[in-house]
Amino acid sequence: MPRPRKGAHLWLRPARRKGRRVVAKAIWIIIDGGRHIATGCLEHEAREAEERLANYIAEKYRPSRHLQHIDTIDIADVLSVYLDDCGPRITDRAKLERCIARLNDFWGGKRLSEVTNAECRAYATSRGKTGGTRTDLETLRAAINHHAKENLHHGTVRVTLPPKGPPRDRWLTRDEAARLLWACWRYRETQTVHRGRRRGQKIQTDKRPLRHLARFILIGLYTGTRAGAIASASPYRDLGHAFVDLDQGIFYRLAIGRRASNKRQPPAPIPTRLLAHMRRWVRRGVVTSHFVEWHGAPVKSVKTAFNRAVKLAGLWGLVTPHTLRHTAATWLMQRGVPIWQAAGFLGMSAAILERTYGHHHPDYMRGAAHAITSKQPQNVPLVVSLVDAQTGTRKRQKT
Repeated sequence: MPRPRKGAHLWLRPARRKGRRVVAKAIWIIIDGGRHIATGCLEHEAREAEERLANYIAEKYRPSRHLQHIDTIDIADVLSVYLDDCGPRITDRAKLERCIARLNDFWGGKRLSEVTNAECRAYATSRGKTGGTRTDLETLRAAINHHAKENLHHGTVRVTLPPKGPPRDRWLTRDEAARLLWACWRYRETQTVHRGRRRGQKIQTDKRPLRHLARFILIGLYTGTRAGAIASASPYRDLGHAFVDLDQGIFYRLAIGRRASNKRQPPAPIPTRLLAHMRRWVRRGVVTSHFVEWHGAPVKSVKTAFNRAVKLAGLWGLVTPHTLRHTAATWLMQRGVPIWQAAGFLGMSAAILERTYGHHHPDYMRGAAHAITSKQPQNVPLVVSLVDAQTGTRKRQKT
């Protein structure tokens, strides 16, 4: 009787010697049936080899694609199907994978029928962040809906979402924006002396580590562009980067080669003052391949530097890189720009712009505010009829 076949497992291939000389070190190998898959891990890297084995088994595993009842379906399988089917269409796949990993940590091993209000609240408690919890549970809901559309389960499963948090309406005044820019431009790096008579003293150097952030802030304030598009903005056409056409004065915010997502990134004209700055930066060699660079390389995130600049400027409240977008929208409304035109420039819907920033517009409900204190009624027949009715009642009471 043949021995039962083992599953995928690790095997430490011994070192190979030629005489007294080691020609190949011992290495961990994944054995799966008759296949040998190299892990690239040496003998002392057993933990890394185990992780490679776990990843190999996870990639090899394929969830069932037959109609089943929700009492028998593992939620991890539902998430796996969603990632395989819809992952290639998602613009930010890395973000989706991180979200599914968090969901797997909590929901993995639970059945689809266990998605209840109580479990959703328990996940919210474990997650901690209200906004992040809602986003994760929306992904779980999308995965379950996709699983149902593929006719892979029957039965109703509802995901309970936490309420939406209040919108962040913090924006910068022009004085605050100027303070933030000056803090970035003037800041000098401080270092500690380690030798000589001044040992232990802190001195200011000639290094200006926040000047790249000043360029980021200017672009954000004048265009209202999201942080990711600003970080990838380049004066040259290149795959995977947003392109700034300095000749025509157009900012193509959607990176070349990427599909458009719900986060609208339409092309927008560059304000004249900002365009002059950007042309000067390129002409003088301040920037090479990107408008926001650190030591000659494009930055991936400015959160750390931005937090430092906010503290130096002494700004109150929660001020983040996304605050620059709020500020641009608020300034446009305060200047009386038509809502449909401002929405197109910023890359957001007119409904969201009006709901979130419309109260900053100088014409916001001015007609109602003027009419309610005006002595002469203006096209208000209901008010006129009520006034007439009250006048008639008083006359009858006097007589």
